[in-house]
Amino acid sequence: MIGTIANAVGILAGTAIGSVVKRGLGERYQEVLFCAMGLAAFGLGIHALVEGMTDSAYPVLFIASLALGGLLGTALDISGRFDRLVDRLSKPKGRAAAGADEEGPGAPSALAEGGCASGDASAGEGISAEKPRLAQGLSTAIVLFCFGTLSILGPINSALYGDEAYLLTNAMLDFVTSIVLASSFGFGIAAAALVLFCWQGSIYLLAQWVAPLLTADMMTEISIVGGFLILASGLSILKIKSISVMNLLPSLLVPALWFAFLALLPAS
Repeated sequence: MIGTIANAVGILAGTAIGSVVKRGLGERYQEVLFCAMGLAAFGLGIHALVEGMTDSAYPVLFIASLALGGLLGTALDISGRFDRLVDRLSKPKGRAAAGADEEGPGAPSALAEGGCASGDASAGEGISAEKPRLAQGLSTAIVLFCFGTLSILGPINSALYGDEAYLLTNAMLDFVTSIVLASSFGFGIAAAALVLFCWQGSIYLLAQWVAPLLTADMMTEISIVGGFLILASGLSILKIKSISVMNLLPSLLVPALWFAFLALLPAS
């Protein structure tokens, strides 16, 4: 669990640094970082797709995964529940709430103007512009931190072989990523550290049962679907296309279920 703890601490440290940097930067510079995070997520998603599709044994499995996962996520309203939770946790209290009321719901947001984030992102949603941004940032952070190959194989290697190399490498990558995310979305990104700790901790505890199931072919298909989710996050951040990434998260389960089904078939 040392690597998982280091990974979570790295995210918290990076978030703290990014939050301090955010306060010292003007809105124009914050918007540049915001755009940079969108481009980075877009590029990472493309990389995962190109790398995974060349090794895929089931070229259309990702289509079924995204379709079925999206339908399930929409039926469960994962995105709506997540947004409401973030809204509730980030709701200002006391004088801050009074100040927000005085500004009124129609107060313009400097970050919603100019740069790569043009237009009113929160129109018709009934929430202030900053809260959807935090929800968007958290969903991006969770996808980036939790559903990469290192974040899945790392806890297994740690539990079975005492090898922390994957997790320590992942901790450094997440440290840098969390700095950029927090400089764009604020300290609320720290919540992703708790999600990552629970995610990797669960894999660590279940490693004896999970390890035999995670074949190279399954990891390839999961990486492809994960690449699409990261790419979708980048598109949403850049405001090219608004995609409910949280509603697509069940897509990651479909490849696992497919390979479980294949394992049940009699050997030919």
